[in-house]
This record gives sequence, structure tokens and C-alpha cells, in this order.
Amino acid sequence: MGETSRTVGRWLLGLFLLTAGIGHLSVQRSEFQAQVPDWFPLDADFVVVVSGLVEIALGLALLFVIRHRPLVGWVVAAFFVVIFPGNIAQYVEGTNAFGLDTDRERLIRLFFQPVLIAWALWSTGAWQAWRSGRTGRSRG
Repeated sequence: MGETSRTVGRWLLGLFLLTAGIGHLSVQRSEFQAQVPDWFPLDADFVVVVSGLVEIALGLALLFVIRHRPLVGWVVAAFFVVIFPGNIAQYVEGTNAFGLDTDRERLIRLFFQPVLIAWALWSTGAWQAWRSGRTGRSRG
């Protein structure tokens, strides 16, 4: 049951990233541009396109990479950490996007980023692989 749950979780996260990545490049482009902080030194549209391509690649990796799955989990988790400042900026600057049009809604959203990080690590077995490797080294 545990492995099946992780597989389903990994596929759901992969499909979520694919969908978000496609949204970056199409119908949700302006919504994603609103999340790029004004102080960020690159063009918002460039950031949205690149992050969309990265999300598509990560989604595909979650779905199809087998041999290096724990590494994929760490990379996906790192991606969620890297984009978190955009979510913080959306809250701090009071930017409306994705139907988040109150400070309360934008604040609640911030608490979902750690969930995404944990989801990536759990569903790929990255956390388990790290703990196993760590435990194995301490015995040797």
C-alpha cells in the first residue's frame, strides 16, 4: 500500500506540474507574471516562460524517470523552495492572481509550499533514500 500511495502521489504531482507548466506558456501566463516580484532583475515574461519549461520538465521527470527518482524528488523540492519568494512577494505586495484576492487567501497559500516540498520528497522516495543512506553510513 505504501509504494502504491507514493506512486499515485508522484503521478498526481507530476501531472500538477505539467498542467502548471503548460499554463505558464498559455492561458495563465498573465496570472503567473503577476507573481514575479517587481524587484526581480529579469523580465517577468521571461521568468514565466523559463519556469513553465522547468515545470514541464520536472513533471515529465516525476512521471518517467525511474533510476534516479530520489534525485528528481530533491530537484523538485528545491524548485519549490526557489519559487517561494514569488509567493511571498504576492502576499506582501497584495497582488491578485489565481483568484487569491485577499491577504488572508494569499497568506493561507504560503502554507501550501512546505506541503509541496514534502510531497515531492515523499512521493519519490527521496526522503526515505536519504534516511536509509544516512543510517547505513552511521553503522559502518
